[in-house]
Amino acid sequence: MSVKSSVLKKLEENRGNYFSGEALAEELQVTRASVWKAVKQLEQEGYEILAVQNRGYCLAEYADHLSKEGILAYLPKEQSGLDIHVVRETTSTNTLAKQAAASGAKEGQLFVADVQTAGRGRRGRSFFSVPGGMICMSLLMRPKLQASDAVFLTTAACVAVHRAIRNVTGIVTEIKWVNDLYYQGKKVCGILTEAVTDCETGIVDCIIPGIGINFNIAPEQFPEELREIAGALYSGDPHIFVTRNQLIAEIVVQLSNVLKDLERRDFLKEYRTHSMLIGKNVLVMAGTEPFEAVAVDIDENGGLVIELADGARKVLNSGEVTVRVKKILTFDK
Repeated sequence: MSVKSSVLKKLEENRGNYFSGEALAEELQVTRASVWKAVKQLEQEGYEILAVQNRGYCLAEYADHLSKEGILAYLPKEQSGLDIHVVRETTSTNTLAKQAAASGAKEGQLFVADVQTAGRGRRGRSFFSVPGGMICMSLLMRPKLQASDAVFLTTAACVAVHRAIRNVTGIVTEIKWVNDLYYQGKKVCGILTEAVTDCETGIVDCIIPGIGINFNIAPEQFPEELREIAGALYSGDPHIFVTRNQLIAEIVVQLSNVLKDLERRDFLKEYRTHSMLIGKNVLVMAGTEPFEAVAVDIDENGGLVIELADGARKVLNSGEVTVRVKKILTFDK
């Protein structure tokens, strides 16, 4: 690890605390001049490092700069071996993960970008990106799963991200089937899970959950056509004390936890509890003609159970729904 990375890791792990150049040099077994040079390099890269005479250096608590060292600072020891790749700009973190998978990369590869230029969501939709205000991340996972078990991984990933956001920020999001999270009535997160399966064995070779979160974006930063539907966890506040690095690390932890729970499917209870659709009239876009229905439940495979106008029920495993009426309906069980 370079002196710059070592200094950054120390400051990230101790945000708000000052360390003298002498103390850092002694701990890292380098010269004070090397520490000073490393600090200057970090400042040139955009890190806000406070320097106070007779106290030393301190990374501002509200500084939010994506870095490998910053993510590692919040990961538990059992996940400290995660191979983290952070870039300022890329076409899509899912593309980076798929390229790594194709070259035989081991699991536990995390790809993070400050900006995506060609990110996409379901049905090939483009993905809006704001430099410095978003989380764009993909994790290469190689679980030993049958293709049938991997189908509802997006459902599990939604719960994992929901938990991570709640744990780190205190914000409780709502889940919109099948892969979106909402806060204060607006979409703040989309998840696109891609999998590669061996057709002969039916075993999943790799799974790549791609996660995009609007983290700290002022309303006016959104294009006008998105302002009514897109929101963020924070509205452009420059002095929040939660960082994207911290939330990314917690998402990795929760994804790992929910993957262990995949067979038991206990996460479905939480998915149902925080669903923003159950009990509401929805417009279903599946097939050629949209139709209205009532969202009734989430089944054991993550499918959306709907009730049609004639009282018949069916399960949606794909498609898209939008809320038609903000009126909660009740049903006899």
